Amino acid sequence: MNNNILDSSVIIIYPDFEKLKTDVEKLRTELSMLVLERDELLYVECKNIEMAYMLTIGGLEYKAYDIECAILRLKRKSELIQAKKNRQEKIILSKIEDILNFEFVEYQAKLNEQLEKMNAALERSHGRPLTEEENRELKNLYRSIVKSLHPDLHPDLNNAKVQLFHNALEEYKRGNVNALRIISAMVTEPALPDGKMDATSQLLREKEWLAKLLKSVKDRITEIKSEFPYTMKFLVQSQDKTEARKAELEENIKRLNETLATYTARIAEMLR
Repeated sequence: MNNNILDSSVIIIYPDFEKLKTDVEKLRTELSMLVLERDELLYVECKNIEMAYMLTIGGLEYKAYDIECAILRLKRKSELIQAKKNRQEKIILSKIEDILNFEFVEYQAKLNEQLEKMNAALERSHGRPLTEEENRELKNLYRSIVKSLHPDLHPDLNNAKVQLFHNALEEYKRGNVNALRIISAMVTEPALPDGKMDATSQLLREKEWLAKLLKSVKDRITEIKSEFPYTMKFLVQSQDKTEARKAELEENIKRLNETLATYTARIAEMLR
């Protein structure tokens, strides 16, 4: 038998294969850490900032906006009444109110949105905060689940595993350590490919794909930090700034109420 002929069953290990495996695993780990950071921002830190903001300032902002809407509505109502008078038409207040309801539907929707945020903040404030130890365990459990089940990391997951990840995400939002313990125990880290030529190509593709995902998650983290409620972090963490903002809103509400009273009196005079 000619020893120069290689047995076709022999697996050739490429010199850089092990390094490639290590690089991909590092990228997976970095991505899982960034996903954890992103979700921590979205579902924990931003929610806590929004809760603090709504409970200290949000109520006053809602009240100010509610009065502003009422003023705009009365101003428009006076215009509709005056138009009827100018045309010497009968003033039917119920029809005018129907017009106003239609025209101000977006204002009401925004008020309702603020009410929903306030209700969510109140509900969150009633929950028991996690201890530092529980919070660390929650993050570690969620990170292990992300590495094993996140659809971005594992696009070939079946529907059952994708649903399990979404359930884990919901329990993470709630701070349910026990539920994450159970889910974490159910999943394991995926095995890396064997050292074959096609596996090398697969790892190269995965490395490129992971790098793109990393950039996407980093960009999202930057975006979150540039938006409400994260931009209010500086305010809710400073009692002086919070009190100054509250005083500003209370003064504005006082002025708005004076304007509201003026428009109310004007309409009453028009209807005499």
